[in-house]
Amino acid sequence: MLIKRKEFIQAGSLATASILLPRFLKAFENKNAVPPGNKVVVVVQLSGGNDGLNTVIPFRDDLYYKARPQLGIAASKVLQLNDEAALHPALNTFRQLYDEGSLGIINSVGYPNPDRSHFRSMDIWQSASSSDQYLHSGWAGRYLDAQCSQCDKPTQAIEIDEVLSLALKGDIMNGLAVKDPKRLYGTSNETFFKDIRASHEALHQESPADYLYKTLAETLSSADYIFRQSRLHPSAAVYPATGLGNSLRTIASLIFSDINTKIYYVSLGSFDTHVSQDAQQQRLFTEMDNAIAAFVNDLKANHRFEDVLLFTFSEFGRRVAQNASNGTDHGTANNMFLVSGGLRRQGLINPVCDLSDLQDGDLRFKVDFKEVYATVLNKWLDADDAAILGKKYTCMNFI
Repeated sequence: MLIKRKEFIQAGSLATASILLPRFLKAFENKNAVPPGNKVVVVVQLSGGNDGLNTVIPFRDDLYYKARPQLGIAASKVLQLNDEAALHPALNTFRQLYDEGSLGIINSVGYPNPDRSHFRSMDIWQSASSSDQYLHSGWAGRYLDAQCSQCDKPTQAIEIDEVLSLALKGDIMNGLAVKDPKRLYGTSNETFFKDIRASHEALHQESPADYLYKTLAETLSSADYIFRQSRLHPSAAVYPATGLGNSLRTIASLIFSDINTKIYYVSLGSFDTHVSQDAQQQRLFTEMDNAIAAFVNDLKANHRFEDVLLFTFSEFGRRVAQNASNGTDHGTANNMFLVSGGLRRQGLINPVCDLSDLQDGDLRFKVDFKEVYATVLNKWLDADDAAILGKKYTCMNFI
């Protein structure tokens, strides 16, 4: 039977999501198990602009407490790393990772001519563009374009979310956005969607909606495949029952499976702490710290910690001085965490921020974030970083 336009529109979110699915997922259906040594990147986006100055704290600097008389974290409460730097009190796992040599910290990360708009600055970070450049593809999506267009073992990227971020959208290929493989599997197996697929296959004709039908068919196949992979080697570890905890458990199960995904992407937020910053940052850092503790322990127990590189980023930091609402407003440079058993350089990779050298009350950036991306692409994912980023950036030595 023919499917009426109204009924087709009822496909709703599944039909929309199917457009985001990569066409190459079925290429893995008969592959052997992914061996240890397959390098994986996990990106944790701290949405909203995390306050990096209360994350990696220059607790010996009087200028810090002068700028933040109420908001500055007392030296007696911080988690000290060395004589000049400390971590937020909620980041106990990160302190342990620092002590064991599995944590790297890059300070003063940003880009020239920074933008303080959440949306624009996030676009810059996700697309890896210059501040005056507007791109419609993301750095991870262009990685897929470069690595998956003509290779016999295509790779892919998965975002644990309902909607695909710009970072995972390429000019040719796209990553996949899926919050819960089981939920996607259940939805895709509803009779309504199968009837749509069967009716279109029976017609054997082109139509204006042919592309949507085709991508919907690919969704049904891919949803089943991803669900089976997530159940192949499910994590037996106990994760916190939080959004990030559930997402990292899903990622761990896929890492232990045969799916061969190279980039996972997940977000935590909001870190937009204009008001009452202490409580909000404490809550979010506690969630992040507990979830990453479970994730790292799970990777170690399954002998994959050396193969996984997790890094965090936020679209910008906050201003150095606190505001009148015990919060901080939009700033510029920030810090990034690197977590892996395969780091070549650990600890504080560069000096803490210099509060005596500000630009209009904001931190000056010292490391372009695209240098971090270039390093990950070139040294970890074995990709042509210059082709993907549109320019050759200096690679760093943390891997």
